[in-house]
Amino acid sequence: MNCNCHENKAIECTVSACAHHCQGANYCSLDKIKVGTHEANPTMDKCTDCLSFLKK
Repeated sequence: MNCNCHENKAIECTVSACAHHCQGANYCSLDKIKVGTHEANPTMDKCTDCLSFLKK
C-alpha cells in the first residue's frame, strides 16, 4: 500500500490508472468524488462516470 495514500473506506475504487487510487487497496484517497454521466438519459451503470478521475 502507498504510505502517502489515505484510504477513504467509503469510496471503493478499482481504477488503478487514477492518481487518487490507493495502490495495494481498492479505495480512493479523496474525501469525496463527483459522479456524472455522458448520456442524456442514463439507464445503466456503465452510462455514469467518475468526474474526479485524474490520469496518473
